[in-house]
Amino acid sequence: MKKLSIVVLAAGLGSRMKSALPKPLHKIGGKPMLEHVLESARQLNPDRLIVVYGHRGEELQAAFAHHEDITWAKQETFEGTGDAMKYALPYTIEDSTVLVLYGDTPLINAETLEELVNNAERTRLNWLISTFDNPTGYGRIIRDHNNHMIAIIEEKDANEAQKQIKEINTGIFAVCQKFLTEALPQIDNNNQQEEYYLTDIAKLAANNEITIHTFNEAPELIQGVNDRVQLATLERYYQKEMAKKLMLNGVTIDDPESLTIRGKIQNDLDCHIEPNVILEGNIVLGKNVTIRTGSVLRDVVIADNTTIHPYSVIEMASIGKNADIGPFARIRENTKLGDNTRIGNFVETKNTTLGNGSKAGHLTYLGDATIGEGSNIGAGTITCNYDGANKYPTIIGDHAFIGSNSSLVAPLKVGNHAATAAGSIVPKDVKDHELVRNKLEVIHVENWEQPHKEK
Repeated sequence: MKKLSIVVLAAGLGSRMKSALPKPLHKIGGKPMLEHVLESARQLNPDRLIVVYGHRGEELQAAFAHHEDITWAKQETFEGTGDAMKYALPYTIEDSTVLVLYGDTPLINAETLEELVNNAERTRLNWLISTFDNPTGYGRIIRDHNNHMIAIIEEKDANEAQKQIKEINTGIFAVCQKFLTEALPQIDNNNQQEEYYLTDIAKLAANNEITIHTFNEAPELIQGVNDRVQLATLERYYQKEMAKKLMLNGVTIDDPESLTIRGKIQNDLDCHIEPNVILEGNIVLGKNVTIRTGSVLRDVVIADNTTIHPYSVIEMASIGKNADIGPFARIRENTKLGDNTRIGNFVETKNTTLGNGSKAGHLTYLGDATIGEGSNIGAGTITCNYDGANKYPTIIGDHAFIGSNSSLVAPLKVGNHAATAAGSIVPKDVKDHELVRNKLEVIHVENWEQPHKEK
């Protein structure tokens, strides 16, 4: 099988983005646009993956430093796409198929690219086009009397008749490396922009009697991003497609337009997502999971029949079956909640394990805590786990009862069936079946009156 070299042109300034961030690093669905392109490219198993970078290229390389399969090509001059390709060409594999992509075209899919690279050889050039009702701004496809593609004319160079053409150039094509090597030096900059257009490869191919096969793709999937308006347009399309996939996979989504997905979602049957939910990272949902309005989840595993009530924030955590979370709960990293657990409103957990059937209903902070089964954490309880330099654990046994407004001073162990009275400060371990309460002097003042401000 012929080897495959994929070239991604990612050196554009993107000045219309009005940003200090290189354009390919602007995000769609929580991922840089360039990462979307690379993910699609990798599904073709290329023998070489080349990214052409230019201004602020060190930022681009730093963002993708963990991508060891990228060959970086630095563009020294900036005189059009044909100029960019001359910096990539030395890195392509001899006599391979070369597929050309762009770092700001994030929604291109692997299925289309797979079709494009098939049979791209010395006598055949495969070109991706699209059809727009309003093609303003795009290069137009020029065909001969036999309807064969023979050239591309950029809009600034087109006459009025050519501007009426609806077929547009995406810039994405697959070609034999040998022909590309021969044709690239023949491209000139005799145009309005005085740039070297890589798309002139099409005209050179036609002149050499090389057949150009066109493949038509939906406009949304090939659109590039030059400003934040276009970025938002593609973001919304991406979100609608992600929501559609979830619904077709058995998830009820009350308002698909308001759902935001920035990662990968795995779901079982009959899940339900209410409006204005954000799902990030890797999310796993069991059967009958309900995520209610305004909740934000990142890297979370949720087991069957669990409900996340409105406006809860959960990150890097796992939640068991039949659990009840929120509203307004904050479940932070390395929290593990067992089956039939309850985390109520304004409860925060971090690095905490809650055993089956345990609950913390209101206004509580649990940090670096391990809590057994069937225990109750009263309202206003905090684990005092940090002394300003180090953090310490709190361990609470099974069926313990922690009274409201208790302060548990770590390191601390509270035994099975132990209890603390309301308002207790607990600096020492509590044995099994032991009750701890602080001696508090209560003073009653009779005939007391509310103070008044002086007039």
